[in-house]
Amino acid sequence: MNHAAQDPSAKPLGGWRVLVPRGGPWGDGVAASLRRQGATPVIAPLINFAPTRDHETLEKALADLAAGAFRWLTVTSATTVDVLYAYRATIPASTKVAAVGETTSAALQAVGYKVDLVPERDNSAAGMAEQLIGLEPEPVDILTLRSEIAKPVLTRSLSDAGHRVRSVVAYRTVGVPVADRIARDVESGRINAILVTSGSVAEQVHAQFPHIPDTTVIAAIGPRTARDARRAGLAVDVVADTQTVDALIAAVATFSLPHAADEFAPQTGVIRLPGAGREV
Repeated sequence: MNHAAQDPSAKPLGGWRVLVPRGGPWGDGVAASLRRQGATPVIAPLINFAPTRDHETLEKALADLAAGAFRWLTVTSATTVDVLYAYRATIPASTKVAAVGETTSAALQAVGYKVDLVPERDNSAAGMAEQLIGLEPEPVDILTLRSEIAKPVLTRSLSDAGHRVRSVVAYRTVGVPVADRIARDVESGRINAILVTSGSVAEQVHAQFPHIPDTTVIAAIGPRTARDARRAGLAVDVVADTQTVDALIAAVATFSLPHAADEFAPQTGVIRLPGAGREV
């Protein structure tokens, strides 16, 4: 992968085509940020949510949520936000909302929901549980919405601390086949960078794009996502040091287009993987 310093007077991603792996309000927001940096975003949703197999339990939980039955609602993925939005869920002012990271927080705010807590240090279910337990020394009612395959880390930790937790499956994650044109653009190198925002996205990138050129930048939104991506079989070029869209785009901007030059210019704000090239 070639690297080069960017002209500070130019938009850092001028000429780039960047694959955005999620649609909806979040994808639109990322696309707008990329355009401001000079890039051409290619929105190609790789995952979607399938309805839970237990609609009755989810609908009862959301009705209780609207009625103010919970002190906290925990949201551990942007896909959960899609479910809340699809169901037109009401979150009353009396219920606080905890988002696992900045990506999920941004997705919540993009569709009009408030966010009261994002873990300060550890953007994970364990980190969220630790901070919630510190904020709530007395038992409270908490609704945790999760995917069908999610490990019950959050529910178990909160329950062990004495809280009354209702854990409800909100969705099943399914892959979305991309258009043949986009698959060809990835294989040919016409897509210059692919944003990887979750383990589920990483699995779909690996499955749907089996021949990604070495010149294509694979950018992970945080260390946890990078680990999941490597486990899925992806080679990761760069990892944003904070779990935000801005940090992810800044990470991509530390690279130049392959034909620009072959000189590497390190910048701040990213975690560079060790070694001269990619690591899997």
